[in-house]
Amino acid sequence: MAYEPQADFGTPPSRSERTVTLTIDGRAVTVPEGTSVMRAAATSGGSIPSLCATDSVKAFGSCRLCLVEVEGMRGTPASCTTPVAEGMVVKTQTPRLAKLRKGVMELYISDHPLDCLTCSANNDCELQDAAAEVGLRDVRYGYEGAGHLGTPTDSSNPYFDFDPAKCIVCSRCVRACEEVQGTFALTIDGKGFASKVSAGQAGDDFLSSDCVSCGACVQACPTATLNEKAVAEIGKPERAVVTTCAYCGVGCTFRAEMRGEQLVRMVPWKDGKANHGHSCVKGRFAWGYANHRDRVLSPMIREGIEQPWREVSWDEALQFTARRIAEIKAAHGARALGGITSSRCTNEEAYLVQKLVRAGFGCNNVDTCARVCHSPTGYGLKATFGTSAGTQDFDSVMDADVILVIGANPTDAHPVFASQMKRRLREGAKLIVIDPRRIDLVRSPHVEAAFHLPLRPGTNVAVLTAMAHVIVTEGLADEQFIRERCDTEEYADWAQFVSDAKHSPEVLEPVTGVSAADLRAAARLYATGGNGAIYYGLGVTEHSQGSSTVMAIANLAMATGNIGRRGVGVNPLRGQNNVQGSCDMGSFPHELAGYRHISDAATRALFEADWGVALDPEPGLRIPNMLDAAVDGSFRALYVQGEDILQSDPNTHHVAAGLAAMDLVIVHDLFLNETANYAHVFLPGSTFLEKNGTFTNAERRIQLVRKVMEPANGLEDWEVTQALANAMGLGWDYAHPAEIMAEIARLTPSFAGVSHEALDREGSLQWPVNAAHPDGSPIMHVDGFANGKGKFVITDYVPTDEKTGPRFPLLLTTGRILSQYNVGAQTRRTANTVWHEEDVLEIHPHDAENRGIASGQWVRLASRTGETTLRAEVTDRVAPGVVYTTFHHPATQANVVTTDYSDWATNCPEYKVTAVQVAPSNGPSDWQQDYEALSLRSRRIAAEPAE
Repeated sequence: MAYEPQADFGTPPSRSERTVTLTIDGRAVTVPEGTSVMRAAATSGGSIPSLCATDSVKAFGSCRLCLVEVEGMRGTPASCTTPVAEGMVVKTQTPRLAKLRKGVMELYISDHPLDCLTCSANNDCELQDAAAEVGLRDVRYGYEGAGHLGTPTDSSNPYFDFDPAKCIVCSRCVRACEEVQGTFALTIDGKGFASKVSAGQAGDDFLSSDCVSCGACVQACPTATLNEKAVAEIGKPERAVVTTCAYCGVGCTFRAEMRGEQLVRMVPWKDGKANHGHSCVKGRFAWGYANHRDRVLSPMIREGIEQPWREVSWDEALQFTARRIAEIKAAHGARALGGITSSRCTNEEAYLVQKLVRAGFGCNNVDTCARVCHSPTGYGLKATFGTSAGTQDFDSVMDADVILVIGANPTDAHPVFASQMKRRLREGAKLIVIDPRRIDLVRSPHVEAAFHLPLRPGTNVAVLTAMAHVIVTEGLADEQFIRERCDTEEYADWAQFVSDAKHSPEVLEPVTGVSAADLRAAARLYATGGNGAIYYGLGVTEHSQGSSTVMAIANLAMATGNIGRRGVGVNPLRGQNNVQGSCDMGSFPHELAGYRHISDAATRALFEADWGVALDPEPGLRIPNMLDAAVDGSFRALYVQGEDILQSDPNTHHVAAGLAAMDLVIVHDLFLNETANYAHVFLPGSTFLEKNGTFTNAERRIQLVRKVMEPANGLEDWEVTQALANAMGLGWDYAHPAEIMAEIARLTPSFAGVSHEALDREGSLQWPVNAAHPDGSPIMHVDGFANGKGKFVITDYVPTDEKTGPRFPLLLTTGRILSQYNVGAQTRRTANTVWHEEDVLEIHPHDAENRGIASGQWVRLASRTGETTLRAEVTDRVAPGVVYTTFHHPATQANVVTTDYSDWATNCPEYKVTAVQVAPSNGPSDWQQDYEALSLRSRRIAAEPAE
């Protein structure tokens, strides 16, 4: 599309269902009750000049430009703060108004530099537009820079500059920081012409302040006061393409604004149904990795992993790969082959990879990164509710009265949704946080949890069972809901189980470390506080009892009737952008698309008829099983698309041994990642900016990914997989991802009504989309559960086999940080490293003092599995006996210390509970130094032979 700014209606929309009719400049206008006069004029094609108004924040009424005349009303009220009324007659253009507006604009211009021709916001500036609208042609007052003389531009933030000389003190940035983001990092200091925007305390700049660089202030600024450095460098965009972010599972929609083939900026799209025009630092600014010098653009092969890489043509790389696959299959059988789909790639690309494994390799050895993050969600929710996905859309949180967050850190991992959640909390909803660490949500500006239950890592099931004990024994269960919607016999058995005195908060307090009084009060609040919504993350699933914890959460929701309407539900916060979609597409070894078991003959027959091949009815190997089998010698070849299992999967030594034992490792990615140390083929991938397709976010929302620029490597990822399939003789002929989605839709009941055409028309759809739900399903289980009756499952607390002791007395738990993403392959190649350039170990002051450790000091982190070193950060965010780190940097390789213990049902690794010891160190360990040397050797690329 040609570049045009997004429409701005001045004030937010009214949610009223009642309408009123008024007259604006002689035109009859009908709008919802509560709409501002400004918005009513804008929606009817009119325009009222303004500077302090924008529809992303509440009306403020400070600039005095939007004055109107209203019949029967004294004076000239501000249209942004004046609500419409039935029969109201409004004039927006009169000689009186023109004179007033010109006078106001003169005052603004008198305190603003007139360097428009050289300003980076020239022709993209609301101050310019407003001056033109009011017809200002000369200014009686000369510019003296009052209040801003000598104030330098703040260039501390890597992505945008703050030039106070151009500030008109409209407060839009301050209000956006408060209302949209909820960080409250900005304020207005001073009075009159001396007033200015301030980031934090005296002496703070934008980098050192509490600013989280979400970009809301930049987007709200009407001038060049807050301006992106890329815009200043490249210039004003000339076209825009709406696409979907490729970072977390929120699934924000952006306008990629382009100048030629150069991306100028990513602007959150106001019509995005997951983000409503908001963004975080990653989606908004951290896209530079797409052009990073580390990106590999040519296919490469090598016979052995000790050799340097050799750049080759696509044809040679694909023929080499196909020949090696055929040789291994002939020598060792189809089950010696396997593949891993990517949760960063599109639905269509994940679907093709699992199809390649099943139809081309001839086995079901396919898995996805959800194995190591949310596979217990699929198992637990299917067992209880009948479907393997969350129950609500994100907007549902605005109707919640009690929000229970367990094992999740939304402000860091899902920041745009966290901003929406914080907005609801500021409106009065109550918050319960169950987490061993004091995450930001426990206490931040204008938000404080009613209860923080700092449980001992690994005791999730015990805490939830104790909550259930309180709810059942105190008569707080929703008997009517249970009787009408659930299996009552199973409920009776479950109620008897949780009612046992051994599950009381008092008995379990020594196990969980949670105050019995606090736990009882939190359980009562959840059961009786109105609409109760549960949000959980990897702190629930990445345990030996991950599936049990998911089922325990579902039990709580059903027992209290908190399912099937807005404001309630069970909501997994998915980590990667398309982890939900990769699961939906049949990426698990036991399931075809739509979560239908491979052993079901009728389902298998559908795919066999469509694909023209016979499918193996036996489930294949999971990722850990593939690695075990490789070490044993029975698994020989692996195709890995868009995942870095050497850095992301547990027990790095074991992963390395499995990869080293394989005859053929094919890495299909943007960069030579850690897994590529052991690869024989490297197929260059394409970024989300270079492809078409769809992502499915954590709320089951399917959204289009639109190509913004041509792939730098020459092919979209689905084309690479298709080219490999055809090199193997499969004869695929897809011309566009829309054709792949058409195949998915005809074979997958929950996607039956999904097409690229429908998504383009509707913006997005939430599965299931079928004859029963043609417009999608924002809320699940409204009239009943997918399996008929909700099923209560008894969840015994079984302590993990990973035990602390004299050698390893501390418990390590891991997580993410706002500025970095997953294994950091993308964000480490952007300016986001200014906030987090290395992984650090959080340790409680008591534990640090006992070990003689100070903040910033190198420490040795050792477990029964391995050891690494990193710097310490002494903080009371973690409890005594608990340490915490992230896993974003390969130099640390935090997973070298995590164990092989995993969830009993799904093999999801137990990342969150590792017994460790921490001691002072002098720097990187021998293993880290050896690993760095290995990585350097594995990245050698042979020079082209001289002619």
